[in-house]
Amino acid sequence: QVQLVESGGGLVQPGGSLRLSCAASRSPASINIMGWFRQVPGKERELVATINSGGYINYADSVKGRATIFRDNAENTVYLQMNSLKPEDTAVYYCRCWYANYGMVWGKGTLVTVSS
Repeated sequence: QVQLVESGGGLVQPGGSLRLSCAASRSPASINIMGWFRQVPGKERELVATINSGGYINYADSVKGRATIFRDNAENTVYLQMNSLKPEDTAVYYCRCWYANYGMVWGKGTLVTVSS
C-alpha cells in the first residue's frame, strides 16, 4: 500500500512563500502523476498543479506564475513552492498520486493559512 505524507503547511503572511512536500512510501509504477489539490469548506476540491513521470506540468490558472511544482524521483517526493501568497490561497492542500496499474492515492492534507 502506498502512503503519502505531506508537510510544510502553516500560517503565512500575504505575499509570503512556503513549500509543501509530499513523500510517497513507495512508487509502484514508473508511469505516474503526482500533484497537489486544495479545498476550502463548502467548495469542491480543485487542482493546483500536477507533474507526471515524463515531466509534463499542469498548473491551475489561479496559481500560474506563483507556483512551481517539482519532484525528486529518487525520494518519491513531490514539492509545491508557492510565492506571493494571497488570502484566497488559504485551504487544505492535498497531495494526490496516480500510478499506472495501481490507482490513485490521496494524502491526508495539510492546512495553509494566508493571513496577517
